[in-house]
Amino acid sequence: MTFDANDAALGTDGIRREILTWDEFGEAARTLAADVLRSGFRPDVVIAIARGGLLLAGAISYALGTKACGSINVEFYSGIDERLPEPVLHPPMLDAPALGGKRVLLVDDVSDSGRTLAKVLGLLTDEGAEVRTATLYTKSHTVLAPDFDYRRTDDWIVFPWSALPPVEVVEGAA
Repeated sequence: MTFDANDAALGTDGIRREILTWDEFGEAARTLAADVLRSGFRPDVVIAIARGGLLLAGAISYALGTKACGSINVEFYSGIDERLPEPVLHPPMLDAPALGGKRVLLVDDVSDSGRTLAKVLGLLTDEGAEVRTATLYTKSHTVLAPDFDYRRTDDWIVFPWSALPPVEVVEGAA
């Protein structure tokens, strides 16, 4: 079953959820890549904001035919609708100075508050990169609307890669 931004599941906690399927994810990545190309922007490199932007950045880079990819590790969310006071960069660190003069497509899963995108955008532009941003989703209250997005919603988003809890290994199980 496919959901769109107007259809959401209501969790037992009362939080409305937008559900993205793997099939929709593939469609979204190609749609975003086409939007980037239609705009005339041809990135030299695609940078993912990890972890949420990793899969999308890889899919977009393939769709664009852009082989240069990288990532930057940023933590901001600590749970459903729970954030740290500020986005925090974690190692391994991106070699941002190497991106000076490059056209960079910065990719994340969602621009919720927009503070993560803004932090990394500032880091890259301070190094002299020409940056455009792309996300699957944009929330209405974001402080940084990306240049490209697939959908807009204010619901909590359930991504196919994070819909289930982490795998646990049970001792003695085959």
